[in-house]
Amino acid sequence: MDNVEGFPVLETDRFILRRITLDDAKEIYNYFSKDEVTQYYDLDSFTDIQQAINLIERWDERFKGKQSIRWGIARREDNIMMGSCGYHNWAHRNFKAEIGYELSPLYWRQGVMTEVLTAIIAYGFEHMKLHRIEALYDPANIASKKSLLKAGFKYEGLLRESFFEKGRFVDAEICSLLASDTN
Repeated sequence: MDNVEGFPVLETDRFILRRITLDDAKEIYNYFSKDEVTQYYDLDSFTDIQQAINLIERWDERFKGKQSIRWGIARREDNIMMGSCGYHNWAHRNFKAEIGYELSPLYWRQGVMTEVLTAIIAYGFEHMKLHRIEALYDPANIASKKSLLKAGFKYEGLLRESFFEKGRFVDAEICSLLASDTN
């Protein structure tokens, strides 16, 4: 996979948010192979490292096509990837995108997403010129909802049986953050 020119690197106090490369496949496989990570995700748990490679390549292609951007969350001290966060369903004409993320269970409840979301939200409003950032999540995923509310998102409601995942229809809750909410 060639280097993607123009991929923005963001930094927080504890993390570097960077392009995800094939060198990260092992870490991605390690956490996407855990049922507790994929429980609320629209992917089945990985059973082969090739699935991680395919995901990395898909994220890279979508970035090249200006459809989405996904940062790897890497620890400053060793550059090991522990999760990812970024925008998908980027509706350029409507100045909005959805934000999504996942994190290895080794780093849950350590304030990682709160710190990362701050940087990625700022990038979305300042550089992508988004007006609205949406987040959809499983109503049972209380940790995700708490992270989003802590980041300033406003709860909007329940979308009944909005997605077909893993052989069944599932509800989603939606919240959003507007550029004017951050002023």
